[in-house]
Amino acid sequence: MLKLVFTLHRRADLTPEEFHRYWLEQHGPLVRSFAEVLGIRRYVQVHALPEAVQQGLRASREAPAHYDGVAELWYDSLEALGEAVSTEAGRAAAVALLEDERRFIDHARSPLWLGEEHELVAMGPG
Repeated sequence: MLKLVFTLHRRADLTPEEFHRYWLEQHGPLVRSFAEVLGIRRYVQVHALPEAVQQGLRASREAPAHYDGVAELWYDSLEALGEAVSTEAGRAAAVALLEDERRFIDHARSPLWLGEEHELVAMGPG
């Protein structure tokens, strides 16, 4: 399984509340609407807790400032992702998502990368 991880910093002109609301209520449904054409198997948003909650954890590890959130997207394979964006509909969807991201994400400060997922622990029901 291929996984895209996108660590998000909000645009400087947005409050954390505005960023999280837009990401969840506007961008999330947009991603969902393009999931089939882009071959997205799973999409998860991980929203950061307030800065006051993060400070102690970061200080204990001398870690840098936190991200505003992390987007995780799963695909069957690199080939499947390539095929999805090689179609006209896939390219149009990718462009639409990028244009929408510019409304709330500071791309210059938001690293993203692709990796292969290896599940080592999975908790079952119960």
